[in-house]
Amino acid sequence: MVGANDAYLGIFDDLEDMKPGVTYPEILLILTDEGIVDTENLSQAEWRASMLERWNAPHPKPGVIRFWNGIYVKLIDERGPDGDVVSLAVNITDTIEYENKLKKARYQAEAASRAKTAFLANMSHEIRTPMNGIVGMADLLAETPLGEEQKLFVDTIRNSGGALQTIINDVLDYSKIEAERLELRLTTFDFEQCIHEVVRLLQTSARDKSIEILVDYNLFLPTQLIGDPGRIRQILTNILGNAIKFTMEGHVLISVTGKNENDLCDLHVTVQDTGIGVPADKIEHIFGEFNQIEEESNRKFEGTGLGLAITKRLIEMMKGKIWVTSEQGAGTCFGSHITLESDPSDEFEIAKPAIENALLFDNCDLTRSLMEKQLAMIGIKCCAVSTEQDALKFIKFDCDVAILDDLSGTADGFDMAQKLRSVHPSLPILLVTSNVATAETDPERRHVSRILQKPIPRQTLFRAQMDLNPVDNAGQNSADPPTDETVVFHSRQGSTLPVAPNQRRLRVLAAEDNKTNQLVFSRMLKGLDVELTFASDGLEAVELFQSLTPDVVFMDISMPKKDGKDATRDIRALERSIGKRVPIIAMTAHAMSGDQDTILSAGLDYYQTKPLKKALVVEQITRLEIDGIH
Repeated sequence: MVGANDAYLGIFDDLEDMKPGVTYPEILLILTDEGIVDTENLSQAEWRASMLERWNAPHPKPGVIRFWNGIYVKLIDERGPDGDVVSLAVNITDTIEYENKLKKARYQAEAASRAKTAFLANMSHEIRTPMNGIVGMADLLAETPLGEEQKLFVDTIRNSGGALQTIINDVLDYSKIEAERLELRLTTFDFEQCIHEVVRLLQTSARDKSIEILVDYNLFLPTQLIGDPGRIRQILTNILGNAIKFTMEGHVLISVTGKNENDLCDLHVTVQDTGIGVPADKIEHIFGEFNQIEEESNRKFEGTGLGLAITKRLIEMMKGKIWVTSEQGAGTCFGSHITLESDPSDEFEIAKPAIENALLFDNCDLTRSLMEKQLAMIGIKCCAVSTEQDALKFIKFDCDVAILDDLSGTADGFDMAQKLRSVHPSLPILLVTSNVATAETDPERRHVSRILQKPIPRQTLFRAQMDLNPVDNAGQNSADPPTDETVVFHSRQGSTLPVAPNQRRLRVLAAEDNKTNQLVFSRMLKGLDVELTFASDGLEAVELFQSLTPDVVFMDISMPKKDGKDATRDIRALERSIGKRVPIIAMTAHAMSGDQDTILSAGLDYYQTKPLKKALVVEQITRLEIDGIH
């Protein structure tokens, strides 16, 4: 030591050895032997060795030591050109204590966040399990013959269950967004099909109000895009659901326009309704959290006030934007813009059908115009009419197919089909309706060749045209018995699966420990030509998989003895010996962020959240391409 000030020497409490001439190793020894320094997790020898190593470095890095009384000192040592060192010791106790408080607060906040997440996950699971029984049975009960009072009771249960499910989903999603735990899962998906899936889910509420849902997807835009289909469905469901809720009569039009360059698709999606509208001074208000418009015209509409706030946040996560224009009493238009990569490798190839001329009968100018544009794209000329008289007049001319709109949303289109048949008995007739289930079971079904759910996706419409042959199909419709070459097909909303001659029934294994949920699931599949077997836990599911060799497995996740993830892993291990992979679909009440990744990583292929929707379950089965069956 050459010299030191009183503040430095005061640390050593006037020890005689601390004077000019003492060496640095001796200073370190005094600090440890006298108990002046707190070596914390190190032994005294280890602490002195580490301090000496630092001291001998060409450029010693700043270090922090703690004294016996809890004071923290930061050492800043600067070596001079002749090897001498100037050492500064700065009291940083206040800073350290502040940092410790921050660490403690952060730990407490993280612990609270983990507790909240665990609570939300548990709440979601516990509520969704009984909700699956309530909502599922109510949906199935609604499909049975009911009196007016019974129908009112069932509709009330369904509406209340749906409202509760919306509240749960909104609260969970908003919590995930606020905690920045919501992540987008990118994959290739069919955007147009995604829109129509949402429309089908909301079709019932629109049909109950006699509202027409229309889809105008730009004919020159790709449909195969790369994005998060689940979140995009959620955005569409929120906006379209709002449009239907606030529209008493008229229509809701979904339009998709944009441009596609260098496999990058700029999409402009608008949802326009003819509803009650939004006051000009409340436009921005509707995107706020828990905000609702408190006006007399809105008071009868319930909701959490979170749907549009979540929608806006999701679109912003996708680097997009959303806006709204409205005129009170005249309707609202929600617009959004997002940019997604396109995947041309999966695009649907359009082939020109054998038919050339079509009679299009629809009394709505807008829907008639949309259908006319779609058919023109594949080279089909349309004679579009809006009255029965014009339809009967033009049917006598050169016409390969008739496309009829179901005028009232029930089965009135069959009357028109019967009249056309009297003029042109061999003409293929397609009926377009918003209620396929009712139409398929109507006794007058024999008058039409095929029933299509509206609004019709382009691929479905094009395939329907390509399946028709004005010569081979003459005089044959779905009422005729199938021949060996015929494949019978009813719509996905119908009562049968595609079944070709000499094919066995589809074997379905469902693992579900809740008896009510078993009943709900069995009733959902009641109209399908399948062999359904239940397993009450994961162990039984693995055993039945070996004995039944099912074609598809629906797997609950939370089950006794062995959960769905472990059961799936066991099944995947068994498959290695048979060389065949069976589709396994999760049906679970787990709906928190990360649940899907965890579940799918166990070897499951698809994911459905409870309460299950019959339309999605049936569609999942009909879309599976199972070797040797479909």
